[in-house]
Amino acid sequence: MIRLGINVDHVATLRNARGEAYPDPVRAAELALQHGADGITAHLREDRRHIRDEDVKQLRALPAPLNFEMAVTDEMVAIACDLKPHACCLVPERRAELTTEGGLDVIGLRDHLAPHITRLLQAGIRVSLFIDPEPEAIRTAAALGAPVIELHTGAYAAGKAGELERLHQAARIAGEVGLELHAGHGLTYENVTPITKLPHLKELNIGHFLIGEAIFVGLGPSVRRMKDLLS
Repeated sequence: MIRLGINVDHVATLRNARGEAYPDPVRAAELALQHGADGITAHLREDRRHIRDEDVKQLRALPAPLNFEMAVTDEMVAIACDLKPHACCLVPERRAELTTEGGLDVIGLRDHLAPHITRLLQAGIRVSLFIDPEPEAIRTAAALGAPVIELHTGAYAAGKAGELERLHQAARIAGEVGLELHAGHGLTYENVTPITKLPHLKELNIGHFLIGEAIFVGLGPSVRRMKDLLS
């Protein structure tokens, strides 16, 4: 069974639009877990545009794994080592972007990443690197000692030709070098099934589509339908 992580960032986006205390991303996380989610993902951005520090503290207290998405900065690594979530997913981050636009440049940033990955691992945190489906990036991730990679599926979700085969090749390489494989970005009911066929896939992290679908059908049914598709 492929695990399903629910990203609750955009519940916080809606809350912050009015500066109110609702809707509460922690309540959304609790509801998602009640309806079959296997874990919760939240991205604490440098500018705190959606998830806030208090949110991640409350999410960490839930009886489920927290996947803490974060930029590779001294501030975020310190927060993660104090928080000690189940996992940290290291992602690229630009203030001007609407959403994460691509994978982490693990090759160009190798020397920068290495000490931060070591520090997180020593704190007992499972480290995941969010990367594009590039063979050399996957091999570099393994060399850096990160036990998990999450493949960026955004180009596939946008309909780019040949992207599904690239993802399959990347998944095979991940298996060969002993990495646990996750994937996510832009996945919907309509495009997720081919991704579930990737070899060695253990987990998908999905947020924006399911939060949007919840407006029409409710969060519980939106999560349950996605969970059914993964099975």
